[in-house]
Amino acid sequence: MSWLPIALVAVPLLGALAAFVPAVRDSAVAWGIAVSAAVLVLAVALAAVFDYARPAEMQLQTDQPWIPGLGLRFHLGVDGVSLPLVVLTALLTFLCFVHLAGHPPAGGRTGGLVVTLLVLEVGMLGTFLALDLLLFFVFFEVVLVPMYFVIALWGGAGRRQAAVKFILYTLLGSAVLLIGLLVVWTQAGTLDMVALAGRHGSGIARSAQILAFLAIGLGLAVKTPMWPLHTWLPDAHTEAPTVGSVLLAGVLLKMGSYGFARIAIPVLPEGAAALAPWLGAFAVAGIAYGSLACLAQRDLKRMIAYSSVGHMGFVLLGFASLTPVGLNGALFANVAHGLITGLLFFLAGAVKERYGTADMVRLGGGMLRRLPYVGSLLTFACVASLGLPGLAGFWGELLALFGAFRPAAGLSRPLFLVFTAVGGLGTVLTAAYFLVMLSRVTHGRAVETVSPAGPLEPAGPSEPARPGATGAATGAVVTVGASAEPSQGRQRFRDATAHELAAWLPLVALIMLFGLWPKALLAVTTPAVQSLLGSGVAP
Repeated sequence: MSWLPIALVAVPLLGALAAFVPAVRDSAVAWGIAVSAAVLVLAVALAAVFDYARPAEMQLQTDQPWIPGLGLRFHLGVDGVSLPLVVLTALLTFLCFVHLAGHPPAGGRTGGLVVTLLVLEVGMLGTFLALDLLLFFVFFEVVLVPMYFVIALWGGAGRRQAAVKFILYTLLGSAVLLIGLLVVWTQAGTLDMVALAGRHGSGIARSAQILAFLAIGLGLAVKTPMWPLHTWLPDAHTEAPTVGSVLLAGVLLKMGSYGFARIAIPVLPEGAAALAPWLGAFAVAGIAYGSLACLAQRDLKRMIAYSSVGHMGFVLLGFASLTPVGLNGALFANVAHGLITGLLFFLAGAVKERYGTADMVRLGGGMLRRLPYVGSLLTFACVASLGLPGLAGFWGELLALFGAFRPAAGLSRPLFLVFTAVGGLGTVLTAAYFLVMLSRVTHGRAVETVSPAGPLEPAGPSEPARPGATGAATGAVVTVGASAEPSQGRQRFRDATAHELAAWLPLVALIMLFGLWPKALLAVTTPAVQSLLGSGVAP
């Protein structure tokens, strides 16, 4: 029995419980940073002791009786598919706490937010470590309640409606997912995910596989999210606080796509082969829809949310190809999207905090002159998200399209060539909406706009003088033009702070690392993907 997987789940849980102690509650953010840092150290230790010569094998397992009467076991472990997501989860959670240290929640109750984020981390890590179907479902559900409160208590003006929409959609998807898992249990007689994946569908009738894949796929598609089950996502992202948006995009969406790689495809290969064309069709519909919707958005956070629908469409297209190349692309795109979109939401939150709005028209342009560090990092994140070669976003989409170009045997190649063409068009549209956004926000000459959020943050005492804005009450005119001169009584915008750079720069480094050295990730996932597909599905 390995203690590392248990520690990864237990430490944030114990940290959340300890946060109720008054002495800890008084320094809640520092406590959150310490606990999440300990979890990150454990995740790095897990990656360090992982045997990279055997990434297809389940390693560092913990397998203990959980509910003996039902044959359920507390079974945790990690392989080449789950390891990158475990490390990504621990990293993004730690960076969110670092960000929180410089940006306390607007609604107060900082201690409550720290507890909620730590419980959320328990569910996220447990989902990627669980090797029992029911245990997977329990961890999969654990994340719903804390994320609901993150949106409902610390979100924007429409937070209650967005939170209710989030919980209703995801609970409905979870109910359908549970039905599919029970079909697998009744047919196979076990909930052990390692044993089920090793059988590659043996012992489960084809009709039952199709039914189970349909139910499990629908449940996972809501969380991914797949078009047209995505409508909860833009509202949730728009109203969530910055840390909630980062974890929602960076990790929670990955829980749905991870379920396809861990459960739906390896356990139900005949069901996957039968429904792969439908999965591919909905995937490319999401790519096209997400890209076109982005072109119509004015709100920066809402645009990034719709971009996630398109990017996760590439993940689903890779899965639909049922090839090692396509699945590798999907898993790579999963990690790349978590890094890039996490950075984008950090930056969108910084822009909204400074300008008092995320409306791209009202921002007025000229951000590169006004906030050179924030504007430069926003430009970097956008070109990474649109798939610029040399950055992480490029490889996942490219491999997913290659997988669709040559799908698995038994799938219609002409149909998948159409999917490939639509996906290729989606990459062009992605570049279009990000470039349009950059031209509106970061370039050009700034104009006068209105700050609905009251006084702007003053510049630090050591910062050089920059064109300023009136710090009056709601409705004050903010002069953001490059030619505006600071005058007495005006406040100045503050560029990136130390806390923000500490939260952002690790993501920048990893985006560049995986863009320039994709083998660092592909060498871990490729053997695991080949093992999960088995000889019955891969060509």
